[in-house]
This record gives sequence, structure tokens and C-alpha cells, in this order.
Amino acid sequence: MPAPIRMSLSKWLLIGFLVLPLAELAVFVAVALQIGLLPALALAAATSVLGVGLLRLAGRGQRIPHIRVSTIDGDIAAAGSPGFFLAVSGILLVLPGFLTDVLGLLVLLPPVRRVVGAALGRLFRPSSRARDDVVDLDPDEWAEDHTGRPPPDELPKP
Repeated sequence: MPAPIRMSLSKWLLIGFLVLPLAELAVFVAVALQIGLLPALALAAATSVLGVGLLRLAGRGQRIPHIRVSTIDGDIAAAGSPGFFLAVSGILLVLPGFLTDVLGLLVLLPPVRRVVGAALGRLFRPSSRARDDVVDLDPDEWAEDHTGRPPPDELPKP
């Protein structure tokens, strides 16, 4: 297998974060040369305002906290919810640059949402391994006690 394919995901992300600002600058200059500097700046500002609006919309109704809690609990289905995609689109639109703006607008399209949601589902599919922090008990091995008192067999003897 060629060496670039064997690189870890973290190395690809690092390269992407280093290359993205340069690519954004090159695209901004190209757009500014085509439509002018002030219209390019106005367009960049407008997409940022749109991104803030999408983030506000995603934050209504406790969507973002619900997504955060669900993904922490291992429920990746929340990452495929409309609120998740609104938040991702808003973040991408708020970031300066036209490349991230195009990605942010693409994330709003339902076909792109389905593809990304399916990819996330495959990537974060819950494993069938048993978790170390879970104790499996039979129903007769546990009981709920809401009194806050210790069980009778653990009370101190007089």
C-alpha cells in the first residue's frame, strides 16, 4: 500500500489544518479578483452572519446539549440529527473563507446529510465488546432503594 494511504487520521487532520488557511487565502484572492475586494468581503461577512443564524437555530430547543449528551453516552444517532447538521453548517459558515462556506452550504443539502450520516454511523458503530465500567446483573441480584438507609443486614449491631 502506498505510504500516503497508511498515514493515520491525526496526520491527515494536521495536514488539513495547515493547508486549509493557505487554500482559503488563495480562493479569497481569486474571488476578490473576479468580483472585487469589497463585494468579496461583503460576501464573506454575509456567510458569517448566516452561520451565526444557523447556530442560533441549532441551539434552540436544547438541540446542541442533547447532541452532546447523546454522543457522550455513545448514541451516534444524534450525530445524524438535523440539529447536528445545522450546528456543523453554522460552524463552517462562521469560519472565514469561501471553501468552508461551500462545505457549510453543502451540509444543508439532504442528500449530503444522508451520506455523511451513513458514514458517521459506520465510523462510530458501537462495538459488541463488553464495557469494563458496566456490571451485568440478573434481575434478582439487584433492587432499588430510595430511602437512603442501608439494608437491614448492614445496620450496626447494638
